[in-house]
Amino acid sequence: MEKGNGKYNISAIQLQGFFFYGPLPFNSVYLCKSYIVRNFPSYKQNKPSGHYDAIVIGSGLGGLTTAALLSQHGLKVLVLEKHYTIGGFTHVFKRKEYEWDVGLHYVGEMHNEQKLLPRLFNHITKGKLQWKDMGEVYDKIVFEDKTYDLVKGRKNLVAKLKAEFDSSSDHDAIDRYMESVKNVITGSRNYYGMKVIPGLIGKWLRNWTSRKFLKYSDSTTLEMLRTFTCNEKLIGVLCGQFGDYGLPPAKSSFAMHAILINHYFNGGYYPVGGSAKIAEYIYPQITSGGGDVYSNAEVNEIIFEGKKAVGVRMIDGIEMTADRVISNAGVFNTFQKLIDNQHPLVPKLKGQFDDLRPSEAHLCLYIGLKKSSQELHLPTSNFWIYPSYDHDKNVSEYIDNPDENPFPVVYISFPSAKDPDWVNRFPGNSTIEIISLARFEWFKKWEDTRWGKRGEDYEAMKEKWSLRLLENLYQQLPHLKGQIDYYELSTPLSTKNFTGYQSGEIYGLEHSPARFRNEYLTPHTPFKNLYLTGQDIVSCGIGGALMGGLITSSAILRKNLIKTIMK
Repeated sequence: MEKGNGKYNISAIQLQGFFFYGPLPFNSVYLCKSYIVRNFPSYKQNKPSGHYDAIVIGSGLGGLTTAALLSQHGLKVLVLEKHYTIGGFTHVFKRKEYEWDVGLHYVGEMHNEQKLLPRLFNHITKGKLQWKDMGEVYDKIVFEDKTYDLVKGRKNLVAKLKAEFDSSSDHDAIDRYMESVKNVITGSRNYYGMKVIPGLIGKWLRNWTSRKFLKYSDSTTLEMLRTFTCNEKLIGVLCGQFGDYGLPPAKSSFAMHAILINHYFNGGYYPVGGSAKIAEYIYPQITSGGGDVYSNAEVNEIIFEGKKAVGVRMIDGIEMTADRVISNAGVFNTFQKLIDNQHPLVPKLKGQFDDLRPSEAHLCLYIGLKKSSQELHLPTSNFWIYPSYDHDKNVSEYIDNPDENPFPVVYISFPSAKDPDWVNRFPGNSTIEIISLARFEWFKKWEDTRWGKRGEDYEAMKEKWSLRLLENLYQQLPHLKGQIDYYELSTPLSTKNFTGYQSGEIYGLEHSPARFRNEYLTPHTPFKNLYLTGQDIVSCGIGGALMGGLITSSAILRKNLIKTIMK
């Protein structure tokens, strides 16, 4: 960590944003140094005991959603989280007088409580989670020659795009594009809905009912867009949010692109009180059903009796039993790390995931400023900054020579400006986050060093990346020069350390056409009573993880939970 080149030594307790002496009671909320601290049970201080109906590995949103839904249907669930706090990419961290989210930067579809996503959030948080509308313009797509505003409302967005691209051929392309996005969404219902059905029948039904969806998912985003238009500027603008799913147009599936674009048609929303509120409000739904959630609880291995999963073995050797085990650790971690490779069913996995790769890793610069968002005129809109309209060329050149080429995408978010409760928790200061692409291999030589103690050469490299990212901020908001009090860079090694993803990825599996053709990305596994949940069985992001939890819970309970929730 650094402020410029300055270095700080901060204890593990300080890293959670508070100071104390003596033991703390569990399930408590403390006010200390103007921080609201959410203190969840730690496995290091207290071990769970007894038999559970289900054990969930990982407390990301997919795992918490699964645990909450199962708990609400009478199951006693244990959630085990490796990190020092729960929530996965919805958790926050604190330094000094600042707080940052690490993965939730905005969410779509919260405008209409009759839609599934807000209804599901209400269901698992008992209606406590509130959302703030980011305003008419939620994303700004920035190129050297022009900035394009993405406005909420499908009709408004179409009108805005047609005003920017005024030829009749462009207008026709925009209409055909919007119609294809609509077709993907319609087709996705069967594609995802059939994932609850196991075995050969499930595979047959998915293939039969998802033909319309697969026609689109088999095409890359660029291939599909070039059937509508040859206007490379229009294509560049339409793909201006590709960083939200991590693959440039020539590599990403058009289905993923369409799902993401549709998700934000009615604007962006941010959780009131910050993204940590999500885990805070889901947690009681699990414990009120007799379940438990533990941080600092690293699972070493899934235990089997023959072909049946019966529990887990922790990193300290302690074993815990359950009727079923649910992994939110990701497909690769589950099958490559948590299952003994001598298990007789492991050969059955051979080839199932050979066509899949992890998504790309990233850098994130967390910035703290000693003035409020209002004083600094920080926007609620996100910035997506590109060196040219050719996203694939930008990425390729940067990957080949990152020191000599500009970042292919820079995303800037202003969380303190989005959250109306920020001024109550952290008056007089504000925060910014800047994200860009990075390769895990660039940091691999420090892989075996400890977080926070990786050496001076590592810190120097972080400083170099930090200054480059700051230049992109100053180009957009030059008045912020001299206003920054603190900054800290997260690298792919940080992501690996805290999430367990082996390549420091944030989106799980990459969203290529091959991903959507893979028949094994469902809640079901070859192992009896072992299930998968989270973004890998649906798609990346908050919505994907949430839906993953819903699909897995429906499969386990053998109930149509969508019908229950929509009531």
